[in-house]
Amino acid sequence: MEKQVQQFGLLGKTLGHSFSKDFFTDKFKAEKLNATFENIELEDENSVKTWFQTAGKQFTGVSVTIPYKQTVIPFLDELSPEAKVIGAVNCIRFKDGRSIGHNTDAFGFGQSIKPFLRNVHERALILGTGGASKAVAYTLKNLGITVGFLSRTPDPENMIFGYDQANNIMVNSFLMIVNCTPLGTHPNIDEQPEIPIEYVGEDHFVVDLIYNPSETKLLAKARENGADTLNGLSMLKHQALKAWEIWNS
Repeated sequence: MEKQVQQFGLLGKTLGHSFSKDFFTDKFKAEKLNATFENIELEDENSVKTWFQTAGKQFTGVSVTIPYKQTVIPFLDELSPEAKVIGAVNCIRFKDGRSIGHNTDAFGFGQSIKPFLRNVHERALILGTGGASKAVAYTLKNLGITVGFLSRTPDPENMIFGYDQANNIMVNSFLMIVNCTPLGTHPNIDEQPEIPIEYVGEDHFVVDLIYNPSETKLLAKARENGADTLNGLSMLKHQALKAWEIWNS
């Protein structure tokens, strides 16, 4: 009797640029696995809620991307300890009628930055305060790195500053900068976060979680100033393989 096809997918809003579908489809083909991967585009929170009412009966696991990494949490039966602390989910496993939320972004980010970290990278400035930024902050804090944020909604008590506060003093105080916003993603490649990147220098390490284009405007300017730079592709690969491990555990 032929083994039942396992269904996997990516949950998000606009997924035409998605890395996951091609990555897993190629993996299934190369390893001759009886599995499929599909993009699941949902318009709003109500659509997410409706989808969850039947998803567990169809899917073995799904990845979750913006803007739903926090939206999905109320619809899950359980959170892994890490996802609970981070407050964001990017990987869901369905088993025995239950849905369990995990976060593999933190693992993926940690693996991707390892070759670039130096002793001078004691403080990191994270651009954005969404689901991805929560995983990034979690990883950096576990590495003993002090974290600050730039956001449209400042909260100085929690080290969250407004973009209008970004100046040369701030940039030179944080020798690691991580863009967790979608600004600069294809096709809007001329966009970039409102940070004075001209003050970045050779001691800086600038990470942009965007992978399409492979070099955003932010990264190009940082590289021209001598900084080490990294896009989000290696993080994606690491987190995807970690998700696969969770789905099959």
